[in-house]
Amino acid sequence: MEQTLVIIKPDGVKRKLTGRIIQRFEDKNLLIKEMYQGIVTEAVAKEHYAHLQDKPFFPDLIAYMTSGPVVFLLLEGTDVIALVRQLLGATNVLNAAAGTIRGDFASSTTENIVHASDSKESAEVEIQRFFSHL
Repeated sequence: MEQTLVIIKPDGVKRKLTGRIIQRFEDKNLLIKEMYQGIVTEAVAKEHYAHLQDKPFFPDLIAYMTSGPVVFLLLEGTDVIALVRQLLGATNVLNAAAGTIRGDFASSTTENIVHASDSKESAEVEIQRFFSHL
């Protein structure tokens, strides 16, 4: 079985969308292997988004990701990475289709409700980053 990381970002938690988002994963028969609520520290946020450090929005992204609690999910299922990415919709909310999590709930590309691993390689790194303490 394939695994992936999903983070319900601070805006999703603040807006009380956690249950509705999790329900969409469960509706697709994905297994929640692990789940916890926590805070992303500035150091971890910078590590996690290091590939974006040269972008002008990087400081705002780090401030946003450290602004409040998030929910970390370790999901498992057949082709879970591709399936979760499909459920989330496009990162740019202007391109996120209605019926996707971002299409239905996100209001900006920075505050776009959720993060999910985009490949098997990134899933392995991200799962280690956020679930190694369990």
